This record gives sequence, structure tokens and C-alpha cells, in this order.
Amino acid sequence: MLLVMDVGNTNIVLGIMEGDKLLTSFRLTTQVPRTSDEYGVTITGMLQQKGIQVKDVKDVILASVVPDIMYSLTNSIKRYFNLKPMIVGPGLKTGLAIRTDNPREMGADRIANCVAAYEKIGGPCIAIDFGTATTYDVVNDKGELIAAITSPGIRICADAMWHRAAQLPHIEIKKTKNILDAKNTITSMQTGLVYGYIGQVEYIVKQVKKELQAPDMKVIATGGYAKIIQDGTDAIDYYDGLLTLKGLNIIYKKNR
Repeated sequence: MLLVMDVGNTNIVLGIMEGDKLLTSFRLTTQVPRTSDEYGVTITGMLQQKGIQVKDVKDVILASVVPDIMYSLTNSIKRYFNLKPMIVGPGLKTGLAIRTDNPREMGADRIANCVAAYEKIGGPCIAIDFGTATTYDVVNDKGELIAAITSPGIRICADAMWHRAAQLPHIEIKKTKNILDAKNTITSMQTGLVYGYIGQVEYIVKQVKKELQAPDMKVIATGGYAKIIQDGTDAIDYYDGLLTLKGLNIIYKKNR
């Protein structure tokens, strides 16, 4: 069994792969500072709750965009699993050619998303990750990452309203049934936030297709808020909440 880990700014998403099959997945919050022992006990405890023993995990691969926790996290893997994790970064084979100004700037999670998207739906394609930030990564028909677009995530936008406007409350991110359902403060914020974000997605996707002259290119979405946005637009063709973990599995097999 392979333990795959996607270390994001908000959550750490973990999964257990057996071949190409994802057996189970679970999440930890990222923002809580933890020691290597706390990580080790928490992760092994969650695995055991799923009926998986530590000895059954034969290897680990992870992608991280949070450098500050890497020392404790990697030490926990070494101590509790007796394994040295494979870390997505420079020098690791991904099968993805990165045609940006500085390929080393690309987040490991975005690389994994593109690898999985290209294998699943081919190119050209756009992989959108609705996380702390929303990322739009464009892969051409040759399997090359040619553009990487980043915008504030929908939760960041919601929190900005809450923090910067004294009379606006903290809200649940939820799509109202209709745009004219904005009849009180909460629904007003929810409608503006979600429908405004849908507008962003549709415009960026439309413009990418136009500039690439690829009107039939496919779009796949992942991340915590992807379903909310997908339910309100035809701009997204596929949804895969575990796209990053699947990409990590593909990268692992290329380097095994």
C-alpha cells in the first residue's frame, strides 16, 4: 500500500492507494502546529480506524506547499512508518514538461493535478483547484504545462468581506437557488460571492480556450469548493475531489 499526502495551506489530505485503487482518504487541518509525534500518532491512529496497519504501508509520497511543517511531518513518517517519503519537487520524474518562466516556482500540488488531469482526460485541458487559492493550470496537447493562473480562493474572498466590512457577518459558503434570492444580508453575500466566483471561472476558461484556439478543451475541477462552483456552471466538464492524490500515485509509479 502507498500513503499519498497532499499538504495544502488549509488541510492535509491523505489517501491509501493499492495499485490504481484509492482505498480510503481522510483529512487533517494544516494550521495547527504539531510535533512529529503528534503527526505520527494522529496519522497512524486514523489509518487504524480505517482498518489499515502501519506495517501494510510500504511507501509514502507527498506534495507540500507548506514548508514550515515539513520537518515535523517528514520526521513523523520516518519514525512511525520507518520509511523515507518521496517528496514531489525538482529532480523527481513527473512526465510533465513545465513551460513557465521559473518551473521551480510551481506548487507540487499543481504539478500532481496536471499529471492526473492529462492522464484522465488528455490535452489540451485545464485543471482547476478550488483551495485556499484557486488555481487554473493549462496543459496543451503535448502534455506541457504552459500557463498557471492564480486567484484568491472563495473562502479568502468571504473572509475579506467579513474582516473589512464591520456590519457583514461570517457566512457559510453556499449557492442560493437563484441569483434573485438575495433578500437579506446572508443571502446577499452568498449570492454575490458564489455567482461572482462562477463568473470568474467562466471568463477565465473562455479566455484560455480563445487564446489557445481550443474551443473543445476539457476542464476538470478539484478542491474543497469545487462542487459548489461546478453545480452552477457548464464551464467545468469533470469533477474529481481526489485528483491530487491520484496524480501523486502516477508520479510515484514513474519514480518507483
